[in-house]
Amino acid sequence: MNTNANEVPKVIARLRAVEASALRTDGVVCFARLYRNVTEAVDAELARSSFADPRFLARLDVVFAELFFTALTAFGRDPASAPSAWAPLFAARARRGIAPLQFAFAGMNAHINRDLPVALVTASEELGVELRSGSPQHADYELVNGLLARVEQRVKDSYLTGPVATLDRILHRFNRIDDVIAMWDVQRAREAAWANAEALWTLRADEGLRSEFVRALDRMVGFAGRGLLVPADTLLRKLARAVRR
Repeated sequence: MNTNANEVPKVIARLRAVEASALRTDGVVCFARLYRNVTEAVDAELARSSFADPRFLARLDVVFAELFFTALTAFGRDPASAPSAWAPLFAARARRGIAPLQFAFAGMNAHINRDLPVALVTASEELGVELRSGSPQHADYELVNGLLARVEQRVKDSYLTGPVATLDRILHRFNRIDDVIAMWDVQRAREAAWANAEALWTLRADEGLRSEFVRALDRMVGFAGRGLLVPADTLLRKLARAVRR
């Protein structure tokens, strides 16, 4: 398969299209904005050829993104057909009382914890690469962790500073946002995703067990996503409680 880093800009363009498809406060847009920032950073590193196997990372990036786009399209056509991991974000995307950072992390939860193991196995199979710890591909995968952490922090700061954040702090309990941040760690999530990918890799000869593994993972990630999207307390709710007292 002739796949190279030239396909990654197409992913970025599609993410920009998702961002432009709804209001900036829309939950899916909040996630797409973070995802685009991460993808742009990976694309820049691929251009510098700083990886042992850039072909693998480029293909992984494309396969990985396609899982998000496919899930989003499926939910739009028939919500029941979308992966359970994505359902909490897609269903709550226009709900008030949920902070932008919650939406962004809920998307990362679904995409990394559910989609990334599947994408790792798919890319490895397509390129004839053995999925194993200690491989050049695994070393490249771990190099991306630091890159993602820096981008994630930059996006966090954009949500938690400035006039938009000031308004958000008026409308939401700030300690609820702290709770969300504490619940999410991109490096731990990616470590778990690699471990789950290795498990899937060992099951690749048994389609039934492999499908059941993905279904179980899908349900578990969906449950975590609902927890990340518990609405923060709003000023109106506080006033309502004060009136009831």
